[in-house]
Formats: sequence, C-alpha cells, structure tokens
Amino acid sequence: MSLTKKQFDVLVYLCERKTSASQREIAAKTGNSVGSVNKVMSELSELCLVSSGKITDKGIEALEPYRVKKAIFIAAGFGSRLVPITLNTPKPLVRVKGTRIIDTLLDAVIAAGIEEIYIVRGYLGEQFDQLLAKYPMIKFIENPAYNECNNISSAYLAREYIGNSYVFEADLLLYNPAIITKYQYCTNYLGVPTKRTDDWCFFVDANGRITKMGIGGVDCHHMYGISYYTEEDGKRLAGHLEEVFKNVPGGKEKYWDEVSLSYYIDEYKIFVRECTFEDIIEIDTFNELKKLDSNYAM
Repeated sequence: MSLTKKQFDVLVYLCERKTSASQREIAAKTGNSVGSVNKVMSELSELCLVSSGKITDKGIEALEPYRVKKAIFIAAGFGSRLVPITLNTPKPLVRVKGTRIIDTLLDAVIAAGIEEIYIVRGYLGEQFDQLLAKYPMIKFIENPAYNECNNISSAYLAREYIGNSYVFEADLLLYNPAIITKYQYCTNYLGVPTKRTDDWCFFVDANGRITKMGIGGVDCHHMYGISYYTEEDGKRLAGHLEEVFKNVPGGKEKYWDEVSLSYYIDEYKIFVRECTFEDIIEIDTFNELKKLDSNYAM
C-alpha cells in the first residue's frame, strides 16, 4: 500500500506513541494543520489503518515498506585534519569524553531496530574489529584503495547494499539519536537551514527537494553526511556509482555524494531532512576535538 506523505507522518507518530492521540496533538507533532490531520485521520480510518485514534496492526503493516533495513558506514579514510590523534587511531574510533565517535551513530541505529550494518574500512582497518564485542552483527567491507581514491571508492564497494538504507559518514558525533528513525518516506539528506555557510551545502526548492550541492552558499542548508536511499534509488545509484567511478575522467577523486547530487541530480528526487546544529557535529580539526574533550588538551 502506497501512503501519502501526510498519511505516513501521522502513522509514524501514532506508531511511536503507541497510544491514542488527539488530532491537535498529532497536528503539533507532525507540523500539519488540525484540518489536514482531520482529513488524514478520516482517510486512514476508512483504510482500517487507525481506529479510535490508535494505529492498527494493518497500519503497522502499511509502514513496513518504509522501514529502514540497513545502515552503511563510510569509514575508510585517514582523517588527516585530526592529526596527531589519527596517526594511531582511525577517526571514527577516536573517543570523545570516553565514547567512540562511531558508537554515537551505531547506538542510534540499533535503537531504531536496524541490525544489518556494514562498515567500509581501510586505514588501520583491523582496529575496527574492536567494535564486534559490542556490535557483533557488523559486517566489514574492505577498501584497499582508500589511500588512492576519494570516498567514492567506499560507496562503490558498498553499492549493492545501498537501498532501503541509511548511509553515514562514520566520523560524525551524534548528540540527538532521535534523528535516526525507524521509518523514512523518501530519499533524503540531513541539512541545517542557515543564512550562510562556507562548508558543503544544499539549495532546495519550495518543496524541499535538493536542486544543487556546492561549497559555500547563502540561504541554503548546511550539509551533513547522513542520508537515506529508498530501494529504487539505491538500485539506480549502484549503476551511477559504477559509471562515475570507472568511466568518468577524475571520477575516482570525487566524493560519493556528487554522483546523485551533481552528475545525475535530475534522475533523483532527493529531499532535505532538516535538523539543527545541536543534533550533530563534525569534528574537523584537533583543536576542535580539544575544545570538546579537555583530556586532549593536556
């Protein structure tokens, strides 16, 4: 059963709540008007997806095609900007106040019920074995070309698993695990609305669809490396990754996101999923790490 975005939002909220809710409560949590929620609840009731303000078993079944089933972590790089700490430790395994950076992401993935997890590793790859004690379900994908190519090589090696999956840059420190949700409606990237940024960013249309990606911009969305690809878009991306990686001049030097957000952007409908700067942080330099954890300043 195919759901509209509003139907999806209401069902997800009711599924997470697990108890009945008033239409005013639903409207406040989903960002829709009370009138819109009233209409959607009537539609869902006719479809037997809700009853007495609660989601039914049939409603949970209707959400199943939207359940995220896999998580892929791009974790093969050197992390040169975090030298000297990364001389002996891959950046995702660096600890901040006692917790490995990648654990903040993995814990959120597990909490969302996702147990098919792949980590593409390269630099000091054997050190990632330590994760198996806490996360025995992890499967590793080896990237021997991590030092010769950009991270497109990691996505290329994991291409058959992309689809109905999150794709993570593994060096992001997650403060708000709630942004990693059990269900996703469409292909999207996390982004923070901002007046100006000098970093990677998105430009979006009135519907929130990403129309352009670039470095630096005004009235745009600051880009974070957490995305979700539907099954259909994942299959499409697998072919496009292979084409750029193997056949485009300089393709091996590209970031993997450029494939769908630059080279083939017209063949996808990729939306921004808004978050805040308080939800997540990318530690770019050793000085930034020292500010977050005073143990490194000693």
